[in-house]
Amino acid sequence: MQTTYDSKVISVLEDKIQLIETDKGSIYLVGPIRLPVSLDRETVVFQWYCWLNCDEVTADYEGIITKLASANLAELQQSSVLVYGNLANADEAIIRMHSICHTGDIFGSKRCDCGFQLKLKNIVEHGTGALFYLANHEGRGIGLFSKAMAYILQENGLDTVEANEALGFVDDSRNYSDAIQVLKALRSKPVTLMTNNPKKLEALKSAGLTVSERKPLWGDVSEFNEKYIQTKISKSGHIVAEGTCCND
Repeated sequence: MQTTYDSKVISVLEDKIQLIETDKGSIYLVGPIRLPVSLDRETVVFQWYCWLNCDEVTADYEGIITKLASANLAELQQSSVLVYGNLANADEAIIRMHSICHTGDIFGSKRCDCGFQLKLKNIVEHGTGALFYLANHEGRGIGLFSKAMAYILQENGLDTVEANEALGFVDDSRNYSDAIQVLKALRSKPVTLMTNNPKKLEALKSAGLTVSERKPLWGDVSEFNEKYIQTKISKSGHIVAEGTCCND
């Protein structure tokens, strides 16, 4: 059944949808949306955006919205970004490209350091910045079910890289191109990147973005994730400075 939308509904949504053309089609970025967030018992207001990849490129937003109603997007994953401050114009802005971790971000798992790295407070303290929450990055790109199987293999002696490879995956298949396109649409000035991962740093630089500084993000090391973190350093090349992580 064809849905007919009120013209006021379409006009409101059109004003909040931005079309970003890509080599593979388009990204539709919706926002900003005012999102008050509880942070250390205080309410901090962010601007929230969400984006969707599409094969076609069209400014027929009513047609797009009509298709979404029957697409069952709840079974798919969409990424989003929380923006704090004047991201477009501020001289300084700090960025975190955060890969979704169902177990660490939601359940507070100690098997990784992902929950610790979900740092909104650092962005607020910096004054301006953005947290990109990348929904198709679970388990470094292998998905939640495969990650669960990889955990079983880790409990039987394999490290993170070995477990992913034993299941037929590469160590890290994450792609940052969509997030970078959205970042370019929101800001053209240099950024500071919060990461220990050299692949994230290289992805931004290869896309022509100026990264003025990299800030490390180590912490929450425990008996449960020490091997995991050491594998990040020894096999995945994560950058560690003296005294910031698990150096003897």
